[in-house]
Amino acid sequence: MEDRIKKHEKPRREKEEDRVDHIDRLNAQTGPIFLTYRNNDVIADLIAKGTAGAPGLGFTTDDNMTHRGWTLSERAIVDGLVEAFKEQEALYIADGHHRSASAVRVAKLRREQFGPGDGDTEYNYFMAILYPADQLHVYDYNRVVADLNGLSEEEFLEKLEEKFVVTEMEDAVRPEKKGEFGMFLTDRWYRLNFKGPVPSDVIEALDVSILQDNLLAPILGIDDPRSDERIDFVGGVRGLKELERRVHEDMIVAFSMYPTALEELMAVADGGKVMPPKSTWFEPKPRSGLFIHELDEIN
Repeated sequence: MEDRIKKHEKPRREKEEDRVDHIDRLNAQTGPIFLTYRNNDVIADLIAKGTAGAPGLGFTTDDNMTHRGWTLSERAIVDGLVEAFKEQEALYIADGHHRSASAVRVAKLRREQFGPGDGDTEYNYFMAILYPADQLHVYDYNRVVADLNGLSEEEFLEKLEEKFVVTEMEDAVRPEKKGEFGMFLTDRWYRLNFKGPVPSDVIEALDVSILQDNLLAPILGIDDPRSDERIDFVGGVRGLKELERRVHEDMIVAFSMYPTALEELMAVADGGKVMPPKSTWFEPKPRSGLFIHELDEIN
């Protein structure tokens, strides 16, 4: 194992189980794993040559996202890309830990049933899209929580002030720097600024870790966000209004986050460490089902 595909989080077990069932029943993977890599001029030039002509497919979705796709058929370009990616020290899973883990599990199940297969056996592979780092946009991945762990609002706010400077705000709070968080509670927005000190460890210094270690776990009692049903995660691309909607409908408090930097993700993955769940939300993303990888026929 070369261990060149690096991960930065552990999948949530129930979502992995659901995806395993999904792949196995459909006999296909309907969503690629999103990988990123450090910028490479050779790869960029080859892709520019391969996409110079008209795309083979193109459409705009109802949310105003345009998709275009090219088939790279020129042998020199394909071979050049293969060789260039061999020189890449690592590829990083940006989005798709559940999809990759479930694809591996389905492959193991089928090897047990039908044998190891060979280089043409489709269940030994999974789909991937590779993005250069400078073409990925990292959004915040926000949190919503169902209750205050038995605390009144006054008690909750009082406990927050032990670790955060709490400021009531008139408008929605989108954090502008590390160590800053927005909080929506009972129709009011607050800005939370971490008092510090910021830990030196690369994992503990992440904003998602600071929130987890200083608020979600000790105050709200959410010790394992991977399994606790009281917490949910909302991608930042959905906007702050979505946090307000969730609090009004099925949650009690929401937290807006400052986006995790791609450099932080790579540092964590290079160190063989794991981020808290749902630390990053990446765009662009193709529509699910746009690319489908059919597995081998089974009897």
